[in-house]
Amino acid sequence: MAKRNLALIQAKRDAADARLSAIPQGGASWAQEARKAAETRVRDMGLPGRRDEYWKYTRPDDLTAPQAPEAPVFDPQEAPVFDAIDRLKIVFVDGVFDADASDDLALAGIEIERLQPAMQADIHWAGDVYGVLETAGHDPVERPLAALNTALATDGIVIRATGKAAKPVNLIYLHQSDRSDATLHHVIRVEKGAELTVLENGPAAARFSKVMEVDVADGAAFHHVRTQGRDHERRASTHLFTRLGTQSTFKSFTLTANGVLTRNEVVIELTGDDAVAHVAGAAMGDGDFHHDDTVFITHDAVNCESRQVFKKVLRNGATGVFQGKILVKQGAQKTDGYQISQSLLLDEDAQFYAKPELEIYADDVACSHGSTSGAIDEEALFYLRSRGVPESNAQNLLVLAFLAEAIDEIEDEMIAEDILSRLTQWLERHGRG
Repeated sequence: MAKRNLALIQAKRDAADARLSAIPQGGASWAQEARKAAETRVRDMGLPGRRDEYWKYTRPDDLTAPQAPEAPVFDPQEAPVFDAIDRLKIVFVDGVFDADASDDLALAGIEIERLQPAMQADIHWAGDVYGVLETAGHDPVERPLAALNTALATDGIVIRATGKAAKPVNLIYLHQSDRSDATLHHVIRVEKGAELTVLENGPAAARFSKVMEVDVADGAAFHHVRTQGRDHERRASTHLFTRLGTQSTFKSFTLTANGVLTRNEVVIELTGDDAVAHVAGAAMGDGDFHHDDTVFITHDAVNCESRQVFKKVLRNGATGVFQGKILVKQGAQKTDGYQISQSLLLDEDAQFYAKPELEIYADDVACSHGSTSGAIDEEALFYLRSRGVPESNAQNLLVLAFLAEAIDEIEDEMIAEDILSRLTQWLERHGRG
């Protein structure tokens, strides 16, 4: 047994060595130190394997392999998501910033620059965030793919909100190469009393690794909405690390449709009293589809609220995973923590794995979690059909009603309507299939 364990550890470290063969050089001392520390973490941990507790439902092989698997580019023949919304567009093509396709980075209320030049500055506020929140996110669960990203990333966006941003910032990820292997790292600081909305969309690359570190100061608000989809053969591993100050607000929603493998990790630490953190997701999977939401929220302050709302609709052998934890530390009294994960299985071949957890060390709290998995309500379906609604339309209406609680977490009504429209189109396409 001991020999087998040593062999597994060595295999994980060998996989890490293969991915760490080209660490970026240069940059300011703080950037070099952050990368070197991340490299050390990865080599010590090794890359994830199926025997790791937080990877037992998801095979990490394609995410840890030295080369990205092939992912053909798909033409959706539809307008890009968020296209009707006034926003500042920042475009990446296969993980590389495209200045010609992007808007001017000047916007009232915020400062924006690329990661690479920011890392050349000897003194830069990003040094207090880059790799810092990611490092904290390894306690108590190791997240080696996030550390790998910190060690390797050479592109991304650095945003500092000093007031209320004049309009949302839209990070657009375009995929043009069948073998692209993109690594992006974004650093965001929302200063005291400021407010920022970040939108993300696009398939990004054949294999996509992204880390976003968000530091939300006292009284500040950060809103985040992203869509993942289109190119079905793509693989993605994303991490969102957030630290919340006193009376701050964080809200994040993710819509995922298609994608052979997607792993989204969200790590939130509420460090200031009266902070609010909501994270939600809706996933639609058909066939060779594996979608994993892994969430860890730590309450380390008084009178804070957190919500986790995740819904997955699965068919034709698609697989959904949810691993969510609420940790309430000693002294974090009057915590209000809510967690729900539900799946709607449209046939007997679909699968859903759920691992909800609560760990509480305070006595004045209101925490709950629940997880359910089931099929379409036959009585509701019969009722709609008896009123003349065709079966496919009736099923789509029930699916949208099932997803409504997650969509309701989106703050902006126009964005929510856009998301709802995309879901309806997806259901119509797959219903015809």
